[in-house]
Amino acid sequence: MACSQILPSRSWIYPTTILCLFGFFSTLRPSEPFLIPYLSGPYKNLTSAEITNEILPVWTYSYLVLLLPVFVLTDFVRYKPVIVLQGVSYVITWLLLLFGQGVQAMQAVEFFYGMVTATEVAYFSYIYSMVSPEHYQRVSGYCRAITLVAYTAASVLAQVLVSLAKLSYFYLNVITLASVSAAFLSSLFLPMPRKSMFFHAKASKDIQKPACTNVASDEARGGEAPCCNEEKPAPGTAAASANWDDGPLGGPKPENVALRVFVQWFQDLKECYSSKHLFYWSLWWAFSTAGFNQVLNYVQILWDYKAPSQNSSVYNGAVEAIATFGGAVAAFAVGYVKVNWDLLGELALAVFSVVNAGSLFLMHYTTNIWACYAGYLTFKSSYMLLITIAVFQIAVNLSVERYALVFGINTFIALVIQTLLTVIVVDPRGLNLPVSIQFLVYGSYFAVIAGIFLIRSLYIIYSAKCQKEVQSSPLSQNEQEPHPEGPTNVYS
Repeated sequence: MACSQILPSRSWIYPTTILCLFGFFSTLRPSEPFLIPYLSGPYKNLTSAEITNEILPVWTYSYLVLLLPVFVLTDFVRYKPVIVLQGVSYVITWLLLLFGQGVQAMQAVEFFYGMVTATEVAYFSYIYSMVSPEHYQRVSGYCRAITLVAYTAASVLAQVLVSLAKLSYFYLNVITLASVSAAFLSSLFLPMPRKSMFFHAKASKDIQKPACTNVASDEARGGEAPCCNEEKPAPGTAAASANWDDGPLGGPKPENVALRVFVQWFQDLKECYSSKHLFYWSLWWAFSTAGFNQVLNYVQILWDYKAPSQNSSVYNGAVEAIATFGGAVAAFAVGYVKVNWDLLGELALAVFSVVNAGSLFLMHYTTNIWACYAGYLTFKSSYMLLITIAVFQIAVNLSVERYALVFGINTFIALVIQTLLTVIVVDPRGLNLPVSIQFLVYGSYFAVIAGIFLIRSLYIIYSAKCQKEVQSSPLSQNEQEPHPEGPTNVYS
């Protein structure tokens, strides 16, 4: 029975409302823009070296270790238990942050925050199991918009309380604890889904195979890439089992339900990444997200280095609010920009990666905190603009199930790259660079990304120009028979 038949026409309203409440309260964390001043101040008395080298890397390592197991567990237990686990992890994180002392307690904070970020997949996946497909776009917009509103509101509230009310950083964390506790309580009221995308999927007879007509597919560009929008029979059902005769190498089908799901994931990922267009956008996503997360993780330390919080006013909250709002406006504007992304998309990736690199070089070389803030505003806004384009370019050819897989793998690859950056640049076992030099490395990292995509974009544009000239030549127009090698694909 189709989802729309199982659920009443307006049954999406209650779970969406509860999930949005959870998203709002879990993201309303006014203490975050002032985390480093709090840790280095009189409440925790931690040194910059301890925070940079011993505490913050724990988040990266724990996130990497937890991501894949949590991704599998999320679908297997049908989302709600993992959302509740995320709420519990939030509460533990801020209890430790308020009452824990010493490096080890703060390392525990980072571990539980790694659990928080690893379990975010449940928040963005839950709604797809509760509503019919015609509501996907609307509820996805609600769930993402509410977190953006909450983050901006928290940053503004934090700046007002610190600058005008002279509230201490400790009480910002008390407010955050109250907010995440409300998020945990709201998660308990979420309905339990009857199905999930993979392990508890709907039967294959209910899955309609859509026509592969997406204009953004590789085939529309002249290639022979597969249509990743094509849905497979659900591997977690008996009906699906009956239709799945071969494993990935053409052997007998696996009998175990979990193994069948893993084999299907392997097949889907192999098919999707065979599209060069999707592969290169995913490549940019993984590398840029790794650098972006690394910058976000250490930027407050850089700000504290440029203008120590004990000796000057701190405007971290205002900067985060403006950066988030600017990024949101840039991302919103993407929908109104008419660009041939197939031809010029990778050039855009190259140009804005240059902007990111320049912003990070500015943050490294300047001694003025306001210039450092400006560099961060530019960096975050341009990244949010590009990640919006990348998500659309990747998702446009994928079903919900395949998008979840590609998103998960891209995120995991980004975490692997970020872990390597942490080990090499930050960790005492690596180069153990001071924070200012770290941002020189991150700027160089984005410059390399820009160089790679600039070369590839020039190749794509040149190939397209050559193809157009060949097609417009008199010899080509008089040719009656197609070329034996088939049409040229500018994405090859």
